[in-house]
Amino acid sequence: MIELNELTSAAQKAFPADKLSPDRDASWELMAEMGWLMIRVPEEDGGLGLGREASTAIHYEMGRVLSRAPLIPAQLGLQAIVLSKTLADRADWIERICGGEYVPLHMRAARLTPGDDGALSGTISGVLEADMAGAVVASLPHGYAIVPLDAEGVSLNERPVWDPSRRMFDLVLDGYRPDPALDLAEVKSAPGLHDALAPEAHLAIAADCLGGAAAALEMTVEYMTMRKQFDRPIAMFQALKHRAADMKTRIVVAEALMWSYVHDEDVDIIEFGSMKTLAGETYQYVTEEMIQLHGGIGLTEEHQSHLFMKRAMLNPHFAGEPDLWKERMGREALAAMR
Repeated sequence: MIELNELTSAAQKAFPADKLSPDRDASWELMAEMGWLMIRVPEEDGGLGLGREASTAIHYEMGRVLSRAPLIPAQLGLQAIVLSKTLADRADWIERICGGEYVPLHMRAARLTPGDDGALSGTISGVLEADMAGAVVASLPHGYAIVPLDAEGVSLNERPVWDPSRRMFDLVLDGYRPDPALDLAEVKSAPGLHDALAPEAHLAIAADCLGGAAAALEMTVEYMTMRKQFDRPIAMFQALKHRAADMKTRIVVAEALMWSYVHDEDVDIIEFGSMKTLAGETYQYVTEEMIQLHGGIGLTEEHQSHLFMKRAMLNPHFAGEPDLWKERMGREALAAMR
């Protein structure tokens, strides 16, 4: 059995903290070689058979270095295939993806309209790094399915985003006819597959957020110990100490919630979404403070502060908007008070 500290140590050695946003393709090859794609695949399917704790730890470390490689959507797409009861050639798909083929799950909503003949038209949003994918795991009106990118009626439209460490695409369908052999879950079983994937998505995004927030705080504290004003390091100023302490406190609270959910099988989807939202807002707060505490240099494009901030602004919009989860959690809290 692989220990968690071994995974974390291997990740830190392969992706050192002083090399932010490493090359996407080289990182992807390294991740595949290290077996990270098969972390959550059961041993009987040729995987490592590890749990949520392992994948969350890896995503946390990748958040620290602002990884460009799309490990989160890749693992989610693979998990959907592993959980499928209907996919033809399921074992072949698992083997290919574990070997490095990229088949992601889209991270934002799909808006599709079926025609009278069953053909689909519309947009599947939030397909990260689709230029390196051969197919996409998508939520279609009849259930989850694999959509080959070279199929007739399928095209990609890149959507420019502020975060330079990611490329995001819309998958555009125009009269696409789904192949029944590529169905992962039909209408009746699709909600069950969604409910299995959603907690994984929220944990992965939260881990990416909090790993990035922790790295941003470390960089900020290091700068504060070096930067002098009035012949003293600014880290000695009481007001700035309090701001750094506030950053740390928010990170610790969000991390505690995330890790408690990793080990709790009774947490519902609304709680997971709220946890992801808290992690995202923590990341935003920390990066905004990071820029302020770096002073003038933090506002420049040459400094790394803006890389963290841009990631922090994008992450919360995957797997459901923050306002959605705040409303649902608020309604649930009000209902519990009655």
